[in-house]
Amino acid sequence: MTHQVHAFEPPERFVAGTVGPPGERTFFLQARGGGRLVSVALEKVQVSLLAEKLEELLSEAQRRFGVELPEAAPVTGDNDPLDTPVDEEFRVGTLGLAFDVDSATVVIEAIAAGETEVEVELGDADDDADEDPDEPDDDLDRLRVRLTPEATRAFIERARRVVNAGRPPCPLCGQPLDPAGHLCPRHNGYHR
Repeated sequence: MTHQVHAFEPPERFVAGTVGPPGERTFFLQARGGGRLVSVALEKVQVSLLAEKLEELLSEAQRRFGVELPEAAPVTGDNDPLDTPVDEEFRVGTLGLAFDVDSATVVIEAIAAGETEVEVELGDADDDADEDPDEPDDDLDRLRVRLTPEATRAFIERARRVVNAGRPPCPLCGQPLDPAGHLCPRHNGYHR
């Protein structure tokens, strides 16, 4: 089975967004460019960590390579909803980040969750001897996006807004508050 690499270098638009009401949201990364639209699903924690690690990557690129970074995201950030149709190409299992010094761009790679063909095949260990054990994801679909530092900063700001737009946390235990009520472990399960 062949895998698909959806490359956007650079995309016209690359955003994190959601579909559904708070508490039931599905998170997506969406890239648009060249008449193509690719949406991949991922977990809320993955979006949050992606924003955090991108911030660290930009800081490290500035420190090590002297890359000039924008201080803040543009005031007119992208607040538009995800482009439709939002068709999930795959669910993300692994996220990879890199900084390309030659082009001064950030490379984000979202790799599909799942087993590769090599992992699924049981037997014929000799046939797999030429496989690189450091590259187990070669048979999985992936989304690859190359962004400028400015576009990366805008992505970070939007991703943080999307993550924080969910249900507010309980002030005592930190778990999300449901509209129907909240069984707080700090109150021994009593509704408050």
